[in-house]
Amino acid sequence: MRALVVYEKGKYEVRDVPMPKINEGDVLIKINYAALCYRDLLQLSGYYPRMKYPVILGHEAVGTVVESRDPRFRPGDRVVPLLHEPDGTCEFCLRGLDAYCVNALSYGENIDGFFAEYARVSANALIKVPNSVPDELAVLVPCVIAMIYKGLKRAGLMHGEIVVVTGASGGVGIHAIQLARALGARVIAVTRSPEKASFIKQFADEVVTEQRFSRVVKELTNDVGADVVVETVGTPTMEESMRSLRTGGRLVLIGNVKPDENYPLRLGYVIMKDITIIGNVRSNRSDVAETLKLLNNGSVKPIIAATYPLDKFSDALEYLRNNSRIGKILIRP
Repeated sequence: MRALVVYEKGKYEVRDVPMPKINEGDVLIKINYAALCYRDLLQLSGYYPRMKYPVILGHEAVGTVVESRDPRFRPGDRVVPLLHEPDGTCEFCLRGLDAYCVNALSYGENIDGFFAEYARVSANALIKVPNSVPDELAVLVPCVIAMIYKGLKRAGLMHGEIVVVTGASGGVGIHAIQLARALGARVIAVTRSPEKASFIKQFADEVVTEQRFSRVVKELTNDVGADVVVETVGTPTMEESMRSLRTGGRLVLIGNVKPDENYPLRLGYVIMKDITIIGNVRSNRSDVAETLKLLNNGSVKPIIAATYPLDKFSDALEYLRNNSRIGKILIRP
C-alpha cells in the first residue's frame, strides 16, 4: 500500500509499505479521508521528542472496517479513531478518561498513523460513525470538534453564555464557532483578516478584526467581558484573550502556533480576576461519541479548504502554511 513515511526529522516520502498486520483486539480499516493538522507540521519540525522513525504520519482519519479481531466491530462499519491508543485497563481508562491513559501511544508519533491507504487501529481507539454524519465531517471529530467539546465541558459552558473564539478562520476555530453556537452560546469570532470576516459571519454572532480585540469584546458585552475564550492561536493573541474575559471567566487553551515563544503570565491578574485557564488536548471516547450524536442534527458543517491526494502531500503541507485558507485540509489516499 501507499503511505506517507517520516524516516528522520523533517524528512518524509510517499512510498510503498507492507499492509498492516492485525492481532487480537485490532481492526484493519481502509482510510476514506485523513486530515492535515498543525501538529503534523510541528512533528516534522522536531517538536515531538517521542517521535519514532520511521513512522507513518497522520492522526486524524475516518475509515471503513475491512477486517476485525474484536467483537465490537465488523467489516463495513464506518469508524473514526482517537488520536491515541489507550490500553483500556489503566486507572484513567477505567474512569472513562482514556485521553489521560498512562500507557497511551500516539498515532503518527510513536505508532503508525493514517496518511496511508490502510491502517491498523486498536478497537479501544475506535468509535462508530452514525450514517447521518458524512466522512468529511466525521474525520474532523476526534482531533477538532470533540476536543473542543471536551474543553467547553471542562469550562462548564452554560446556555446563553458568551464565547470568544480566536483564530476563527483556522481548522479548529471555524468549527469551534459552530460547536459553541450549537451548545447555545453567543459567539464572538476573532480574525485578523477583514477579507475572511464576511465568510466567518455566517457562523458567528459577531466578528472582530481589530488586533486589540478585547476592547471590542468589552463594548459588545456592556463592558463585562466574555464568559469563555477558546484560544486556538497561542502567544500572539493570549494577552488580548485574557483581557477579553469577565471576572470569573474561563480560558480554554488549545493553540500554540509559536512553540518557541513564552507567555509572561501575570499571576496577580489571574488571581484578582479569578480566571480559570484550562489546557486542553485530545478527546475521550465518550466525548467523540457524544459529539457524533450532537452532529446528527446538522448543527456543524465541515469547512474544507482543500482536498489533496496522498502523492501531493508536500503541496498540502505548503497550503497549511498559507494564511489565506479557511478551514481544514483533507488527504485522500
